[in-house]
Amino acid sequence: MRRHWSLFVTASRYALTGHARNRFAMLLVVVYIPVWIGLAYVAIPDQPAPFRLRATGEVLSPPGNHLTQITGALNAVTLIAGFMMFAATFTGGAFDRRLAMAGYPRYHLVLAKLSALTLVCAAVAAYATAAAGFAWSPRQPLVLAAALFCAALTYGALGVVLGSVLRREVEGMFAILMISILDVALQNPLSSSGSDTPVVRFLPTYGAVQASMSAAFSDASAGEGLGIQLLWLVGAAFAAFLVFRRRTRNALRPERELRVPAPSGPAPGPAEGTQGSPRRAEHVPAARRVPPE
Repeated sequence: MRRHWSLFVTASRYALTGHARNRFAMLLVVVYIPVWIGLAYVAIPDQPAPFRLRATGEVLSPPGNHLTQITGALNAVTLIAGFMMFAATFTGGAFDRRLAMAGYPRYHLVLAKLSALTLVCAAVAAYATAAAGFAWSPRQPLVLAAALFCAALTYGALGVVLGSVLRREVEGMFAILMISILDVALQNPLSSSGSDTPVVRFLPTYGAVQASMSAAFSDASAGEGLGIQLLWLVGAAFAAFLVFRRRTRNALRPERELRVPAPSGPAPGPAEGTQGSPRRAEHVPAARRVPPE
């Protein structure tokens, strides 16, 4: 048990160190979240923006700037979590592969990355909730933080998938950016007239948007929205695990035996062979070949 804990702690330390070295992501957390939420509060008019919340069937009429702050917080946490996990997976993929091929348990590596992702998303969600509630108080701040947390975890898992599949860094950054913008923008009643259409139910943050809107502007239960978001989270995490497992698999080919024929010529005498019989072919194990990185 002590050995497993030591392996998990070591892998977690490496994962957290990798996130801490991503200074651009740290800058986004500290600066981008409050600036984006603050600009939405100042620049967007505070006129009521009525819309129907699909999860509860309620018709809510929050101020437009408050509504934009919630969608802006969702957009910010999903972008940051996706960026951080994509960068960590993209830059540390070769290191993880070498660790796995050297015998480091892959389950410990996966649990360490999951723990690091959980800590990062919890901190980002709490920070975004505090920034959104600086000028006004959401009805259910803890539920709002939980919705932001689940959305960030979902995009963090998607970042792992993209970091393992895509070959260039700019491709992953652009993919995360476009997915997050389209995902949240289509569900914002101020920017999309079809925010309550059935199509939005298939978007990655549909559950988080429904739960955060309910938590921010009403006293109704947000359990349905959180449940839907948890389904997305489980699916994205399972896909990330499969991709990580395939990427760190043991690529060594199984050992094979090669038959080396006996040299041509007359059969050796009794002194050289065994009772005058020809020498049998020798079995030489093939050398293991390690594929290039």
